[in-house]
Amino acid sequence: METLPVLYKKNVFFSVGSSVKINGTPIMPFCMSPELQVDFHTGTNEDSDIAFSFRVYFGKELVMNSRKNGTWEEEVRSTDKPFKDGQPFELDISVLSDQYRVTVSGGQNYTFPHRREPASVRMIQVWRDVSLTKVTPQEKMK
Repeated sequence: METLPVLYKKNVFFSVGSSVKINGTPIMPFCMSPELQVDFHTGTNEDSDIAFSFRVYFGKELVMNSRKNGTWEEEVRSTDKPFKDGQPFELDISVLSDQYRVTVSGGQNYTFPHRREPASVRMIQVWRDVSLTKVTPQEKMK
């Protein structure tokens, strides 16, 4: 199966009702501390504010956050471990009216309240220690 480049970036126009599905696999065993990070940027460069960041420390924890004017805000952490060592995963990130909802491989759900207007999201970035097979943004139809 073909893989996508990592660092993966795509310009998007998100709003309430939009979503993105991400399929991939960690590229190293959990004992080597691989990570996954998905960022919803409010601009089209890496220095822009981040409306939503979902970062996975495989086998340890996951952290959700946002960044404003170059400063990370208060983290929301979970020590749930919904990812399996060496196994493919699917993330489904939905933009709801008041929060983001992340579903991991059709099971565990995580939520993060909006700190920036969802319509301000202009770029999605997926990176760190993963092999990506699919990233499918679904922008809300007008």
